[in-house]
Amino acid sequence: MKRILFFLILSISLSAYSQKSIPNISLSDFEGEKTKIFEVIGDDKISVISLWATWCVPCIKELDAINEVYDEWRDELDFNLIAVSVDDSRSVRRAKALVNGKAWPYEIYLDTNQDFKRALGTSFIPQTLIVKNGKILYQHTGYQPGDENYLFEKLNTYADSN
Repeated sequence: MKRILFFLILSISLSAYSQKSIPNISLSDFEGEKTKIFEVIGDDKISVISLWATWCVPCIKELDAINEVYDEWRDELDFNLIAVSVDDSRSVRRAKALVNGKAWPYEIYLDTNQDFKRALGTSFIPQTLIVKNGKILYQHTGYQPGDENYLFEKLNTYADSN
């Protein structure tokens, strides 16, 4: 019982101090061009940011599942999806080959030093965020089949609140 109470208090404390806005960190593309995240997400537009890695099977399953419904989502909603690889610099070629093989339509960026991930205060991936105007509206860790449907419901909620 004490253990449950401890974890409950810890969870509440962590959520009170969790990140509420996106850090404006520079990310690289596969050509090495650096871009600040605020330039990518834009103003007054909803963006989904997915932190992933080549070695993370749930990450790839999530991005594949979203890819299957991405065109339908884009027909209904105006949003960006930015996939940020947290693979280290030694794995960039593997990440590029995976992205090319999957033909994901998302904007792909690299966080090889994990500065963005660290600034968000997250340790686990996949990490999926819905952001608007630099503010985090929704954050989810992990992936189970069907989570993409819940993500779309959340996107619709935030799009309707505009």
